[in-house]
Amino acid sequence: MRRTVSPFSLITLGLGTFLLVLAPLMAWYVAPRAAVTPIALDTTSVLTGRGSYFDTGQIKTVHDSRITITTRVRGDIEASERSGRAVWDMTSSIDTDRTLPASDPHDALDFSQNRWVTDRTTNKPVHCCKEHPYHEGDVNLKFPFDVRKHSYQWWDGSLGSTVTLHYSGIKKVQGYDGLRFTATVAPTKVGTRLVPGSIVGLPERPEVLAEEWYSNHGIELIADQRTGRMIYAKVAPRMTLRTPGSKQDEMVLLDSQKLDSTTTTQQDSVRQARKESGQLRLVSEVLPVGFGAAGFALAGVGSALAIRGLKRSESSGTSHSAPML
Repeated sequence: MRRTVSPFSLITLGLGTFLLVLAPLMAWYVAPRAAVTPIALDTTSVLTGRGSYFDTGQIKTVHDSRITITTRVRGDIEASERSGRAVWDMTSSIDTDRTLPASDPHDALDFSQNRWVTDRTTNKPVHCCKEHPYHEGDVNLKFPFDVRKHSYQWWDGSLGSTVTLHYSGIKKVQGYDGLRFTATVAPTKVGTRLVPGSIVGLPERPEVLAEEWYSNHGIELIADQRTGRMIYAKVAPRMTLRTPGSKQDEMVLLDSQKLDSTTTTQQDSVRQARKESGQLRLVSEVLPVGFGAAGFALAGVGSALAIRGLKRSESSGTSHSAPML
């Protein structure tokens, strides 16, 4: 007697077993390797609002003017691939309507060039690859993947140190849910600047080494929970000058109660967050669950067909070997 099993049942069983093996592989191997900071990027974000600034042409502080912060981030692919890190070059300028569009960014109220280097998985700073300036913290240009509802340390370039961001609930941006984090910065001395004495209330002195003070009325950052991408930002910086040892601001360099992401920047950020979050959800949840369910079903069907085939073979073999009466 020969027992036979149909090829279809064996193929079904094999495919089901393959999917059962593939499901945890997608969740535990593929998904973590997909959640890495991108290196091929070129993005521009714009924050705008109204405030005060020191006009060097008029030699005075101008109030209730539109102020714009433009930040462009480009990935250095060659340096990133060579180091295995995310190497991002950033330029940032603070402008008024008079300096926008800026043919020379150095005409802006403030212009800076930075290089940020982070671990592509943890988002932690990595001090290599001509990083500038040195920075620390959990959050720089983005949050870590899988953002948690707790406090984070955000690197404030104006302060030259980290600021504690406190979790403040869920907030929609362009109809998309994000995790909201807030902070303030108390007035802090951040440096000195040689200026004419007249602009800090000391007209009898031709030059004064004035103290630069920085504070922030309110920082608000909203991040996509899965990817850590920022989908909204608001800052309210205040930069002033004081005479040495004084506790009173003598001149305002920059002051605004609200500079926040433009509608276009919000829409672009949300569109990217939806796309990237969907891709991560696909490889970390949808495919593993789908493969697991399909594998379980196919393996069950294949096993059932194989067992049925064996039983039929046994039944057939028994009937053929029965003695003739």
